[in-house]
Amino acid sequence: DIVKENSFMSCIAFLGIWNGNSLSFDCSLKRDGLPNHVVCEESDYQAKESEFPIQKEPVTQVAADVHYKDTIFRKLFSEKQEALSLYNALNNTQYTDYNELEVVTLENAIYMNIKNDLAFIMDSSLNMYEHQSTYGPNMPLRNLIYVASEYQKLINNRSLFSQRPIKIPTPRFVVFFNGMYPEEEQKILKLSDMFESPTSEPELELKVLVLNINRGYNEELKKNCKTLRDYMTYVDKVRSYHHLKRFSLEVAVENAIKECLEEGVLVDFLKENKSQLVGASIFEYDEELFKKDEYEY
Repeated sequence: DIVKENSFMSCIAFLGIWNGNSLSFDCSLKRDGLPNHVVCEESDYQAKESEFPIQKEPVTQVAADVHYKDTIFRKLFSEKQEALSLYNALNNTQYTDYNELEVVTLENAIYMNIKNDLAFIMDSSLNMYEHQSTYGPNMPLRNLIYVASEYQKLINNRSLFSQRPIKIPTPRFVVFFNGMYPEEEQKILKLSDMFESPTSEPELELKVLVLNINRGYNEELKKNCKTLRDYMTYVDKVRSYHHLKRFSLEVAVENAIKECLEEGVLVDFLKENKSQLVGASIFEYDEELFKKDEYEY
């Protein structure tokens, strides 16, 4: 309860929202690793205050759907066409028939309030994709739980005691990272690194590829997957309005949506989900800050 209360207050301080009134932004957050294109020195914020006054209410208020809990990433790539585009970009393939892709996302895979973002079978491989905006050293263990549930579902009632081996799709685990602290372009997280007694030849291993999709990282990947590139364009716009120009989060989302629609970015998605994006964005920010605060605690 103490952790949750501290997390809630840190969220309030970070978002600068309390009963509709804006609070000053705490520039000390820079020490926590906010990227250079997001963080300014305190003097820079003061200099920008007259140029970008805090806007308390959007010109056109977008009603936030507080029940919208899917992340924007998960919502975007739940469509087969988008999942296939991301798969092609990752694997340098040119598949066009999205009907060959079988979505097997575990809708009820909840472990300590953690949901599986996206899972699908394509070309005899089980692809498990996750979006992360916070430090996630436990991703190998989480994916072990996910993939065990997937295989249990896939084999259904087939006997594990059969004398013939049961063929299962080859798993691949990928995390798309866009958190606001420095991270290398890509790295591998291994389950064996979590073992209390390390061994040079672990009898159980699971590797997770972490890809940084922030601006300036893995640009070739984003070039080959327009939806991933557009997603990060939207995220960057929200961050710019919220952190640099000091708009409230609701107004930052509203302005980011308006700009994206004008520039042809995620047009269909934004039009269809506009009323839900404010709630989704606030949920993601709250969750990110809570996890960060919980980790530091």
